[in-house]
Amino acid sequence: MALGYTFAAFGAVLSPAPAAAQSGGFYVAELVQPTEETRTVASGVAWRCAGSTCAAPKAASRPLRVCRELQRKVGPVASFTAHGEALDAEDLARCNG
Repeated sequence: MALGYTFAAFGAVLSPAPAAAQSGGFYVAELVQPTEETRTVASGVAWRCAGSTCAAPKAASRPLRVCRELQRKVGPVASFTAHGEALDAEDLARCNG
């Protein structure tokens, strides 16, 4: 019985997180339109997406480059934050450009 609970708890840890829980990522992007991608790799990091929200751990690249690579994979980005700091309007335009 205890083994069953262990597997159930382990499975819960591995299940995909809803968009609200993803906001704990180093990078968080809100897309202009929802994406069908639930997982993608952009700029060398693994992204998890749900609807129009994508999140990822820290990468070695600058935030603008990370944003641009994500945009190429999933489409236009409405907002992009790195460690809680949002890209300004000029950098966001370059991300989508």
